[in-house]
Amino acid sequence: MRILLSNDDGVHSPGLVALYEGLQGLGELEVVAPDRDHSGASNSLTLSRPLTVEDHPNGFHSVDGTPTDCVHLAVNGLFNEPFDRVVSGINTHANLGDDVIYSGTVAAATEGRHLGLPAIAVSLVNNGHFHYQTAARVVRMLLESTRALSLGPRSILNVNVPDVSWSELSGFRVTRLGHRERAEGAVPMTCPRGKQRYWIGAAGRGGDAGPGTDFHAVREGYVSITPVQIDMTRHESLSGLREWVDGLPGLEGTQA
Repeated sequence: MRILLSNDDGVHSPGLVALYEGLQGLGELEVVAPDRDHSGASNSLTLSRPLTVEDHPNGFHSVDGTPTDCVHLAVNGLFNEPFDRVVSGINTHANLGDDVIYSGTVAAATEGRHLGLPAIAVSLVNNGHFHYQTAARVVRMLLESTRALSLGPRSILNVNVPDVSWSELSGFRVTRLGHRERAEGAVPMTCPRGKQRYWIGAAGRGGDAGPGTDFHAVREGYVSITPVQIDMTRHESLSGLREWVDGLPGLEGTQA
């Protein structure tokens, strides 16, 4: 098995190092990650300039671009041998509910899926104990499974692991994405030159976070495993929208 590892926290992230170490012996590993923190980058590609790839003494490769750039380059040009799958992480904080919209960790996995590879995004629900080895062991267990799993097209696994030792995990739960409450307000500040600046406010708490959600599972000490599809069409609204559009005046009735 040939596995591409990436992340959004940067090539020197302890979570990425723990993932690399935890998957030793499982297959041939290649690491291509951003040269700095790109948390919140989502699925952005750098199209306005060429990208630079640097090789590091530990065998890792860094790109001066986004997580999506890293996976795209790795699969489409950096290596002669193809990959079998992509694993993105271990993210330094949770990616629960609406976080997946913004997450560079999830974006790296979805880019792998766009390019035809099975992909997993894994995050640590960090509470200050930094049990990255637990999350790495979870990923290894998933990859070592010999049972066939078909998620369907355009789908990845989004995995969130409680920040506890392996022996303290309650188990595994298959979950749906919950939803967060509205984010906190932007935080104003004044720079040394007297200009107003703003920090983006903290993410909201779990609003839809009851049983069955990823929020609830990790709160109860379980590893949350959520199948995430990239198709954002709201299929149940199609028929109602068609009726609404059919009720609009024809083009001949519109005014220039």
